[in-house]
Amino acid sequence: MSCNRHKIHFLRELIPSFECEPGCHDCCGPVTTSTEEMARLPRKTEAEQAAALEHLDCVHLGPNGCTVYEERPMICRLFGTTPRMACPRGRGPEQMIEPEAEQLVHQFIATTRQVLV
Repeated sequence: MSCNRHKIHFLRELIPSFECEPGCHDCCGPVTTSTEEMARLPRKTEAEQAAALEHLDCVHLGPNGCTVYEERPMICRLFGTTPRMACPRGRGPEQMIEPEAEQLVHQFIATTRQVLV
């Protein structure tokens, strides 16, 4: 397992989880993610990617929400867990992410090659 894969696993554990409102996709849209996280997601065709981007949707957004929820990138996991990226519907974990943990996640994102999901 690569060093970044270990970091991703470690950082994912630091991000508190909560249940999104069923069917909501207010936080979904095109995002960037590390190539390591992208490799865990199903590949989409150029046509699917272009159609999603045209509507400013995530290519992994389906009729019932995120189709890759368990493997969603860290940036997606942060939505709703920090006041800087609050859920527009007021959802969130009982305890928000620790500021130090959030900083580690942002540092990882800033130091890895990012690709558009």
